[in-house]
Amino acid sequence: MEAQARQTRRIVVISTGGTIASRWQGTGFAADAPGREVLATAAIPQDITSEVVDLFNVNSPRLTSAQQLTLLRTVHEVLADPGVDGIVVTHGTDTLEESAFLLDLYHDDPRPVVFTGAQKPLGAEDGDGPGNLYDALLTAATVRDLGVLVVFDGKVHAARGTVKTQTLAADAFADPSGPPVGKVGFGKISILRRPQRPAPLPLPPADATLPRIDMVMHHVDADPLFVETAVAAGAQGIVLVATGAGNATPEFVGAVTAAIEQGVLVALTTRVQGGPVTEIYTHGGAVDLAAAGAVLTGTLRAGQGRSAVLAALLSASGPAERVSFLRHVVGSAGVGRGEAAAA
Repeated sequence: MEAQARQTRRIVVISTGGTIASRWQGTGFAADAPGREVLATAAIPQDITSEVVDLFNVNSPRLTSAQQLTLLRTVHEVLADPGVDGIVVTHGTDTLEESAFLLDLYHDDPRPVVFTGAQKPLGAEDGDGPGNLYDALLTAATVRDLGVLVVFDGKVHAARGTVKTQTLAADAFADPSGPPVGKVGFGKISILRRPQRPAPLPLPPADATLPRIDMVMHHVDADPLFVETAVAAGAQGIVLVATGAGNATPEFVGAVTAAIEQGVLVALTTRVQGGPVTEIYTHGGAVDLAAAGAVLTGTLRAGQGRSAVLAALLSASGPAERVSFLRHVVGSAGVGRGEAAAA
């Protein structure tokens, strides 16, 4: 559908750093520009007023779960003002997929939260940041009831399932298992579909203790040493990045079983780019891992699987309740928000 005619919209830009805010530091680039400088590089779409919140300024590989929760609470605080029409979050691309998905799990507001960033640093002659920021502002001022979005290189993506697929190219983000939500062009937003989303979770307590959550990847000759090490280090959650449709070995099944018996929440994803994790194979495959109690993450990949585990651990107190929450987050997409073609 073509976006409806716009009235004057008030958009808040939350700046968190990343390449879009990066400048040369002598040996490489790092985030150091405040949000007002980032915003000053972009044209502001017609009928939009903007303001900046400088939240933090980091390269996104350094981002912590504590900072993600600060971002989550800041977004909710900004949206508590009924005069705000939408939010744009400028964010480093390396962990953008994790932050966007985590916020989407808690987002219960028709007004959009739109993540964007850049592949080239601030001030680059052929930089992509200004165009991405313009498109994100336009999207935040236009769409409603789509949850948290990622806008990059003229495409609008749902937070769920969208990952960074290119290390350097401008078209950096995609959902390998599905199409974009929409596109931006000629000053208009075209929405092609509505993303499936589970019912939003309640915000975690402000004083919640952040759990340790580790990732372990399966590969040829892999053994479960790092599953066992994670448990010994106090991990409350583990994301097993398996092969194929979610397969490992009988030894991994044994380690996962032991971890779950100790109350560890285990999510099962795959290192394959697209397609769902599915119970097909035994002898250490997803059939056996699921029987041991691992929760299959569908089309969510490692980073977003970890975000789902974090949300479940923050939302529930006991092992059974945590499993239920995790299944809701990864396996009940669409409850109350069924997929539909945009009117």
